This record gives sequence, structure tokens and C-alpha cells, in this order.
Amino acid sequence: MAVKFGVAFGAEVTVLSTSESKREDAKLLGAHHFVVTKDEKQLESVRASFDFILDTVSAKHDINQYLSLLRTNGVHICVGIPLESFDVSPFAIVAGNKALAGSGAGGLAQTQEMLDYCAEHNIVSDVEVIDIKDIHQAFERMEKGDVRYRFVIDMATLKK
Repeated sequence: MAVKFGVAFGAEVTVLSTSESKREDAKLLGAHHFVVTKDEKQLESVRASFDFILDTVSAKHDINQYLSLLRTNGVHICVGIPLESFDVSPFAIVAGNKALAGSGAGGLAQTQEMLDYCAEHNIVSDVEVIDIKDIHQAFERMEKGDVRYRFVIDMATLKK
């Protein structure tokens, strides 16, 4: 959804991923660029180049690596919530006057504004609809990272 919103806002969108396997998905979502963060050459090519990074990662990761990708006065916003705390180098923020922030869910007014924007710009979620009987298999797949991008239970299958 972040990629779709960024494109709709008119931003030049780069997807940062640890896995090359997500490149095609990024393109299909509308991303202009794709960088594999485990590839030092690719990472170096975007160092100090971003104005804004929206961090959706819920797993442990090196936030300092991402802060190094921001330009002066760049902003890094976390919306993913890893279980472990970040180890942030003060130098990573002070050098370049960077900001590190977080954002939770909005209230009713913000949610309605987002839904109206989605309707106006034809932005929809990519989901995999599952039968309730497949919930255990879906959970196992989720733990393995084998879901793009959300599971949605078909509520009609609850009656079975």
C-alpha cells in the first residue's frame, strides 16, 4: 500500500528489500526503482539520496543502515513494529540533521480521508482470500513469509 500511495502522491518511489524476489512485485505495484539492501553496490548507489523513508519492516533490522540513505534533513518514519528495540547511533541522526519518527493508526476522520483518497485514485489492497478451514495452513505460511500481502478470511466460510 505504501508504494501505491507514494505513486498516487506523485513521488518517485524506490522499494528497498533484502530480497531480489520482490523486484517484480515492486514493479507491478508501481515502484520506479528497486534496491536489494544486502547488495553493498546497490546500497551504495542510493546512499544519502532519499528525502523520506517509510519503514514498514516488522522484523529486526539495522535502522542505521537506512538512516545513511537519507539526504540532509531527511525523515525516516517507522510504521512496522519489530519486537526488539532499535539500536540507533546518535551520529546517524545528528549528521545530516535527520529525523526519526513513528506513526500509528489514525482516527476515524483520517481513516475516512484515506478511504476516500483510495476510492478516488483506485487504490486497493492486494490480498489472498482464504477459507476458514485453511487458517492453520495460512498461519504457517505467514510465519515462513509466504504470503503476498495479506490473508483475508472469507466470512461466508464460517457457516460451513
